Amino acid sequence: MTTSIPITQVDVAIVGAGPSGLCLAGALSGHGVSTMLIDRQSRAAMAEPRSDGREIALTRASQEILEALGIWSRIAASERAPMRAARVFDGQSLFAMRLGPDASRTEPLGCLVPNQAIRQAAYAALEAVRPAAHAEVLWRDESEVKAFHPDDRQTGVEIRLVSGETVRAKLLVAADSRFSQTRQAMGIAAHSYQHGQQMLVCRMHHRKAHDFTAWEWFGHGQTLALLPVSEHCSSVVLTLKPSEMDALLSQPQENFDAEITRRLGRRLGAMTRVAEPHCYPLTSVYAEHFVAPRQALIGDAAVGMHPVTAHGFNLGLQGVWRLATLIGEARRADQDIAAAPLLHRYQHDHRLATAPLFAATLAITGLYTNDRPAARLLRKALLHAGDVAWPVRRLIAAHLMRPAR
Repeated sequence: MTTSIPITQVDVAIVGAGPSGLCLAGALSGHGVSTMLIDRQSRAAMAEPRSDGREIALTRASQEILEALGIWSRIAASERAPMRAARVFDGQSLFAMRLGPDASRTEPLGCLVPNQAIRQAAYAALEAVRPAAHAEVLWRDESEVKAFHPDDRQTGVEIRLVSGETVRAKLLVAADSRFSQTRQAMGIAAHSYQHGQQMLVCRMHHRKAHDFTAWEWFGHGQTLALLPVSEHCSSVVLTLKPSEMDALLSQPQENFDAEITRRLGRRLGAMTRVAEPHCYPLTSVYAEHFVAPRQALIGDAAVGMHPVTAHGFNLGLQGVWRLATLIGEARRADQDIAAAPLLHRYQHDHRLATAPLFAATLAITGLYTNDRPAARLLRKALLHAGDVAWPVRRLIAAHLMRPAR
């Protein structure tokens, strides 16, 4: 006699319990929608995530969304660094184009928060709402999806986990990074742009203060950014070719510090490393579709941005809020939460919000990493022209200051 394995029923199954997946589960719970989070990590690792060195520039809209989800208040004030303005340099020139709020605004351009702090707060917020949640939140940690397919009635997706458990969901959401295996299994292609560089992130102490202004510095053969952490501490972001990055990381700290100081032209004085450096490959990704029948992409699985404009997480969070709002409206109207018109509305709106900035970011990256003489002349002209000739400046600054809708 054989015993049948029971099928677990949920409204939405989310693959990937990173910030986007956690935020979606929390948002849907408030709308009375049950969810299951599936992730390879253990719950313990999610509750106390390790530092990955990345600082996230949060827009005003993102801060409002995180507040609504009960996450913002769980991020300690000491982890929030105001970004009062940003300056863009080209090469050794002392001239810089300034990005910042207009004269009528007094609030910062944005706020910088460690990625680790966002992940930890998002997990804690979800755990806090679970006992009083309007809908169940199930966990399948240390697990992964083996296969999935539409159910027999085409009213949901049947998911088989590696443990052998079967899960049936009305909607399957991929939130498992820009290299998403779930997206691939959905049959959704993505445009991938390999930038041929690696990105190093590392907190550095510096002698001179920076007035909480972020720097973006397009030098010859390198791109540098400084993100303010405290008055005399910044997160340094450096992009180099892999061979150059390997050579830099192989040096002892004293030499490493001296090299970073040199690369920044000593503009902030001597610099000293105060945290371990982390290195990542630079790849931008834009999915050809954000939805398929009863399936959707969020976060980096949909749009994986180059970090030069610092909007990857912000765009992902907007998409999470957009999808959760549409699903919530459908639930309140007693409609299908994964109907094709709903998913296509999400795709249309999210593509409209992300495509212009993604294209602009690629254009900026292409121009400012090109060291040919003609490209150098063009970027110098654009920096000096400012508002008149570089509308991307307004696009980026306006996106940072835009409130949530």
